Amino acid sequence: MLGAALSAVLWGGEGFGAAAGDAPGGGSGGSVVPEVSFWVDPESGAARQATEWRRTGRTADALLMERISTRPQAEWLAGSAPRAAVAARTTAAVREGRTAVLVAYYIPHRDCGSYSGGGAWSATGYREWVDEFAAGLGDRGAYVIVEPDAVAQSVDGCGRVVPKERYALLAYAVDRFKRQANTRVYLDAGNPAWHPDTSRLVEPLKQSGIARADGFALNVSNFQTDAVSSAYGDKLSAALGGKHFVIDSSRNGNGPHSGTDSWCNPPGRALGVAPTTVTGAPLIDAYLWVKRPGESDGTCRGGPAAGQWWPSYALELARNARS
Repeated sequence: MLGAALSAVLWGGEGFGAAAGDAPGGGSGGSVVPEVSFWVDPESGAARQATEWRRTGRTADALLMERISTRPQAEWLAGSAPRAAVAARTTAAVREGRTAVLVAYYIPHRDCGSYSGGGAWSATGYREWVDEFAAGLGDRGAYVIVEPDAVAQSVDGCGRVVPKERYALLAYAVDRFKRQANTRVYLDAGNPAWHPDTSRLVEPLKQSGIARADGFALNVSNFQTDAVSSAYGDKLSAALGGKHFVIDSSRNGNGPHSGTDSWCNPPGRALGVAPTTVTGAPLIDAYLWVKRPGESDGTCRGGPAAGQWWPSYALELARNARS
């Protein structure tokens, strides 16, 4: 359902889309989460591309690319032995007085074997991987998004997934990450277009440890608008005892594509609200760029393999963003 993406300038200056203080979302007052400065990867695909285009005289394109390269984006941990990578990202963030955003993406049979298939070979292997990830966090902390698609996919009935086992593994990951100081944990809950009926997600999320998480994540690697995601999140939160949530706003500036395969490298999309914890909505803890803009969803519409950098698509997202 999504492409696995792998990830020092704080978001600032002139933005695009809605300004931080104008971020969509119902309710009055702001989130209870204090303002957080998220870490920006200086070696991201967008950063390297902007540098290359400046070097070769493509200044206008470089300026557009900096709409991506200067914004905080999540680092996806999708391979074996994550400890060193997690430690490196969180250490770099702490040195700058910032917070890393990380994605744990290694559940067995992730993506049901589609574009981003893979993950741990066994339940035991996954628990060991989670332990390594947590050890890499130390006490530096991070925002951790737990296993995009895993719950929503299980509700759909992926043939190779045993829901009870998967939910137990997710609960293990939530518990283990929450044992690390300064770490906020958000369990992925899909997007409004995938399961419009939020009641189908409630019990699976409970079995997956949502009570012990800081909240849930919505719209990861998808294109639903912030307003639609916010309304959906409010409804799901009400069924989960008031849990907070975060929204992936990385590519939803123009909303979803109306054609076929609307989730996979759809044309005409745009960057959304820049990452911020100043959301103006009491239940929304942050707008995050969980999916790294410009990294492919998979080999659809001429794209490279899932997670690979695709400069022409990145440029389109930046060009279409509201200035």
